[in-house]
Amino acid sequence: MKLVGVSGALAGEKTSLAVNDVLVAAQLIDSTIQTELIDLREYDVEFAVGAPLADYNDDTWDVVSKISAADFLVFGTPIYQASISGALKNLLDHFPENAFKYKVTGIIATGWSSNHFLVPEYQLKPVLSYFKGLVPTGNVFIHNDAFNLDSDEITDRNVADRIQNLADEMIYLQRGINNR
Repeated sequence: MKLVGVSGALAGEKTSLAVNDVLVAAQLIDSTIQTELIDLREYDVEFAVGAPLADYNDDTWDVVSKISAADFLVFGTPIYQASISGALKNLLDHFPENAFKYKVTGIIATGWSSNHFLVPEYQLKPVLSYFKGLVPTGNVFIHNDAFNLDSDEITDRNVADRIQNLADEMIYLQRGINNR
């Protein structure tokens, strides 16, 4: 199985590190799982204008192809102005309606305000569900206070445990889908 993590932040390290922590946790559970991190800071994903995918640049094509080829996915977003990042929403606009059918689509979000912990549940979950993704119950919101300011590593043990639980639930669900 291949697990692809998508970091929807164009600035900072926290979201990318959190998504990568899910990938690492998954490999610790099952070393046969292949992982790949797609950090949107490293790609020039063009603005979605409704054109066929073939009309977009190579980076857009590459990112959409990697995500489409994954067996299951974890999407990470910072919370900006009580919403998911525009970069992540733009990326998702490149996919057809059934893009994530039979795929587990986990969510991890980072933010400065505890008031934003429901943004992934009320904004990103419906979008992933629209694409027919199966969204786990154990998605993770990480307040910026859970990170070490010097290294951007997660220092909150509770958050680390929730990341481990998310990886475990995602693997369990994806195996169930694959064995249907």
